[in-house]
Amino acid sequence: MIAVVQRVLSSRVTVDNNTVGEIKKGLNVLLGVAQGDTEKDAQYLAKKICDLRIFEDNNGKMNLSVKNIAGQMLIISQFTLLADTKKGNRPSFTNAAEPKKAQKLYEESIKYVGLHGISAQQGIFGANMLVEIFNDGPVSIILDSRI
Repeated sequence: MIAVVQRVLSSRVTVDNNTVGEIKKGLNVLLGVAQGDTEKDAQYLAKKICDLRIFEDNNGKMNLSVKNIAGQMLIISQFTLLADTKKGNRPSFTNAAEPKKAQKLYEESIKYVGLHGISAQQGIFGANMLVEIFNDGPVSIILDSRI
């Protein structure tokens, strides 16, 4: 699994002009599920993201996690993170998990984040979504459960 984790002041996802997920200060997470990913990948990334210390403490150092600041998370599925662009100019998505499996692991990831005590909003799996991200910093971290 691949995640792009962004520290945000706010983030919102809309589908067909309807807001389906919205948070204030916290993390916007774009999540891609690869072929061969398992529930262990979902557990690993959920814990890593919840414990990632990318919020500033009173001394301006990145020492606090989303848990420490009582922040929220908006988790959005994004299979395009698995794009293979080695050949030609048109990306191939053969590395992405098939939709049924990807949706299951996406939903498991959201469940595991909740088990860590984080309030998580989500997009709609497979939908065409508009995502508004008010990135704070900007701070963006790429995590891969296989590395």
